Amino acid sequence: MTDLPVGRRERKKAATRQAIADAALRLFLEHGYDRVSIRDIADAADVSTTTLFKHFAGKEALVFDEDQAREAELVAAVRERDAGRSILDALRHHVLDTWLPVAEHAQAGEFNNLVNSTPALRAYGERMWTRHTASLGAAIAEDVGVDHDDVACVALARFVLEIPALTRDRRNRTAAVETIFDILEQGWEPPGKPAPRP
Repeated sequence: MTDLPVGRRERKKAATRQAIADAALRLFLEHGYDRVSIRDIADAADVSTTTLFKHFAGKEALVFDEDQAREAELVAAVRERDAGRSILDALRHHVLDTWLPVAEHAQAGEFNNLVNSTPALRAYGERMWTRHTASLGAAIAEDVGVDHDDVACVALARFVLEIPALTRDRRNRTAAVETIFDILEQGWEPPGKPAPRP
């Protein structure tokens, strides 16, 4: 038997992974996370449970199926930014370009309700964000030449990662994201305080 070309094999794996994740989310939203089994998801995606576990470590990972890609994109936003662009400016554009479309997706509200109403998913999400904080903080620290656990770099990473939660329910999410990045770049001033006179 002839092996599939790498490109085709990878596309097939990606399509299978996406089909599993889509089936899982649909079932979770329809029936609730706790009422759906791994077998239910495998059957809905027309794969074996063995195949499912080749793509996902566990049931929670099915909900956060883009977790590793998002983490890699965050780190790349720092490491691969254009020469002369600041870290904060690169992260600002990354959040605006990648998170806002997700927040405006038709299923965003249902997805957030699913996660917020399911203790196992809330806990998994928190562990995921903690890991993202460590990775992003390390990338920032490496860029500026300090230890990977430098508290200022870790704090900046954490603040950036909190932006989706802080702005999710705002009427104008773009303006809210911009406001938070302005605070990170320029410091905080009490709201309504008049600008200093020249």
